[in-house]
Amino acid sequence: MKSLVQVYFPRRDLTLSYYNDAFDLHRGDRVFVEGKLEGLPGRVTAVSYNFKIRLADYKRVIALADTDVRGQFYPAGSHLVTFDADALAPEKVRTWFLPPTAEDGAYIVGQDGASFPLSDLSSLGADIAVAERGQKYYAENRVAYLVLDGASGCAIVEGTKPYEVEFTYADGQVSGLVCPCYCSCPCKHQVAVLLQLRETLSLLEERYPDRYAPGGRFAAVSKGAFLTCVLDGREDMCLTLS
Repeated sequence: MKSLVQVYFPRRDLTLSYYNDAFDLHRGDRVFVEGKLEGLPGRVTAVSYNFKIRLADYKRVIALADTDVRGQFYPAGSHLVTFDADALAPEKVRTWFLPPTAEDGAYIVGQDGASFPLSDLSSLGADIAVAERGQKYYAENRVAYLVLDGASGCAIVEGTKPYEVEFTYADGQVSGLVCPCYCSCPCKHQVAVLLQLRETLSLLEERYPDRYAPGGRFAAVSKGAFLTCVLDGREDMCLTLS
C-alpha cells in the first residue's frame, strides 16, 4: 500500500518524509532512501496512508532491511555468536548496513593467491599508522558482523561508511583478503577484521568447541549492531534468557 513515511537518520539526527510505494512499512523498520541521504540507514518513525503530494517534491524509500532474526545466540566478548546456518546469513545482514547496489556498482576482484598466518598479522604488511588505526577500529567494535563458513569468510566494518571485507581462512592461514575501500595497500578495515577473527576463533575454541567444530560455521554480530539494527524500535519482540 502506498504511504508517506517519516524516517529518522541517527547519524544526522534528522527526520525527513519519504514516499513509499514498494514496501509494507511499519514503525521501527530500518530503511534506505534515495536522494542526499542515500546510503545512510534510517528508522521509520511514522507511517501515513492519507496524503496528497506532488511526486516531484519527494524522494522514495528504496530498500527495507531484513531484521527478522531468529536462532540461538551466545556471548563471545563484544559480540554475539550463532552457529545456526540461517540466523545471520550474509545476504540478510548486508541489508542492515548496505543500500542496494547501483547498476554501475559491480566490483572487479583481483587476488594474488598469497597467504599469511592469522597468528602473525605483521605478515599482512600494513603500514604502522594503518595498523594502529585498524587496532582502534577493532577496539571500538567497528567490526559489526563477521561470518566464517568453512573456509569462506566476510565481515562488515563500520567506517565513514560500511565496508564489506572478504577473505579465506583455512589451517590457520588467511588469503584472498580484499576490501572495497579506496586504499590500494593493506587497510585499517582489513586489520580490524583480522583482529576480530582471531579473537572470536579463540573464544569459540575455548567456550564452544562442541558447537563450532561439527559445522565449521559461525556468524557473529557486535552487541551494539544487534541492538541498533534488530532490537531498536521493535514492539513485537520477546527475549528468552537461560
